[in-house]
Amino acid sequence: MSSGLQAANNRTAWDPTVNDCEQPSQQCLFRVRREIADLNAHPLPGAFVAADEQDLTRIHALVVGPGGTPYEGGFFYYMLKCPPDYPVSPPRARLMTTDAGLVKFSPNFEENGKICLSILGTGPGPAWSQYHGLGGVLLSFQSLMTVSPYRDEPGYEAQNQSRNVSRYDAIILHETIRVAVCDQVEACLRGTSSLPPTLREQVLLWFPGFCDKYEQAVGAHLHLTGSEMTDPYGDWRGVFQYETLLERLQNVKEGIAKRSGARVRTHT
Repeated sequence: MSSGLQAANNRTAWDPTVNDCEQPSQQCLFRVRREIADLNAHPLPGAFVAADEQDLTRIHALVVGPGGTPYEGGFFYYMLKCPPDYPVSPPRARLMTTDAGLVKFSPNFEENGKICLSILGTGPGPAWSQYHGLGGVLLSFQSLMTVSPYRDEPGYEAQNQSRNVSRYDAIILHETIRVAVCDQVEACLRGTSSLPPTLREQVLLWFPGFCDKYEQAVGAHLHLTGSEMTDPYGDWRGVFQYETLLERLQNVKEGIAKRSGARVRTHT
């Protein structure tokens, strides 16, 4: 293998969307079937999975952002791919909710979807154990969605930039509501979402329960509308669009209400 090809492979070794021709072992297939069945029978709080229709070892996952964080109520779509020797080796994983590679949700969630997580072999810390399983991976994704993601930036303590925490959090909150809520739910309502049908239904079921919190969060930041989203490192992230987000949330709420009403009429 040429050095250039090997380097390219190393750059994408973490990516589950890169096709491979390796056949899964029977142990891998058995373990994946069992884990998916267990996760569907006993779902983790705010985490749902669906196997790909064409490839059992490719798993679609939906993780709802945990409460009390800038990610709260966001619908984050992940894709995982179990290698042929799973569970000896960890799955590959990618965050698909990035607005086509434009949004970095934290130091651990890069714009290209790479997730920095030790058990996946993409970050420092404890290594993978087959006892983690898919459920352990999903719980780890949730644990990366912290109350103050800026504190996870390399060198945060040394830089002593605590004054930048609120600015960074405001950007993450805005992008969560814009990309992981509005974009995600609108696509589900239009029928254009890349999520499997069972996960689309979860998005539409969970949205109403968070709607008041979304609107409260947006309302508290309306004064930022039109100002630039520049993170503490000087990277320009766009412009705060809170007025537009409030309108989008209200439209989505109406769309879900109409859909629910239509379904009730259909079944009566």
